[in-house]
Amino acid sequence: MQRALASRARASAVAGAYKYRSGGSLGQQLRFAHKELKFGVEGRAALLAGADTLAKAVATTLGPKGRNVLIESSFGSPKITKDGVTVAKAISLKDKFENLGAKLIQDVASKTNETAGDGTTSATVLARAIFSETVKNVAAGCNPMDLRRGIQAAVDAVVDYLQKNTRDITTSEEVAQVATISANGDHHVGKLIANAMEKVGKEGVITVKEGKTLQDELEVTEGMRFDRGYVSPYFITDAKSAKVEFENPLILLSEKKISAVQDIIPALEASTQLRRPLVIIAEDIDGEALAVCILNKLRGQLQVAAVKAPGFGDNRKSILGDLAVLTNGTGMVPVLH
Repeated sequence: MQRALASRARASAVAGAYKYRSGGSLGQQLRFAHKELKFGVEGRAALLAGADTLAKAVATTLGPKGRNVLIESSFGSPKITKDGVTVAKAISLKDKFENLGAKLIQDVASKTNETAGDGTTSATVLARAIFSETVKNVAAGCNPMDLRRGIQAAVDAVVDYLQKNTRDITTSEEVAQVATISANGDHHVGKLIANAMEKVGKEGVITVKEGKTLQDELEVTEGMRFDRGYVSPYFITDAKSAKVEFENPLILLSEKKISAVQDIIPALEASTQLRRPLVIIAEDIDGEALAVCILNKLRGQLQVAAVKAPGFGDNRKSILGDLAVLTNGTGMVPVLH
């Protein structure tokens, strides 16, 4: 009996998904999972109901005078926000068919946020309107493919109009105006972003982090920063702050792991001859190579520090390439195609 049940279980696993429920010591009971299906008007109506529910919540945040939304949090205090994509991501509906419609609109908001960084509420409202009118026209007998071609033609016309009427912003005041709108009308934040843009330029990188004080602060880092530290505390030059600080060092870049001391002897010799510190940035450094670096540092014969290269795989290669360009050097990295 047990063998027969085991054979049936294996056959069921091959045929499709199933749910297992214990039936006691005399045997086992298998119950197949199933999918609920809805078609035509019923299916479209359920999707539209979910899309409408989500869009109504998001639409309240539209514009510079939009209203706030209070979101329940599983842990801690509720969250108050006026960000469209944040509201969209927080919504989950009980009815699974309506929830599918809501998720369609969630995807619109998320993709808009990833592409443009703003305009998520406008995109949500537009998506709901297009969806709603499409459902009405299909129900009235319109061909869905004709509707799709019409929507795409309208999109192309709008994009073409926007491109022809686009005006580049050039002054810090104009940047502040745009930033203020994105910051929900907060002029202080708008000016802060404009100052940051003015300091780093259009190609610079601006990151926002939660501070430890009540005041908003702008910190400008010259050069390049990546999230990695020294391999060994023996490289520390300032014990009080636990930092390694060098001025005008030589930099060795390698995408590979360095273990043999022979691999770094030319760099160590160059550092000694030129009387300049040496910073080694590699995938990793250990074994004899690390031991020699630490020994030279402790003896005071050489200022040296080793750091693990940031990133992984091709991303690491790209970052090392950026570091090589920034330092006017050549990284020991395979040619990128």
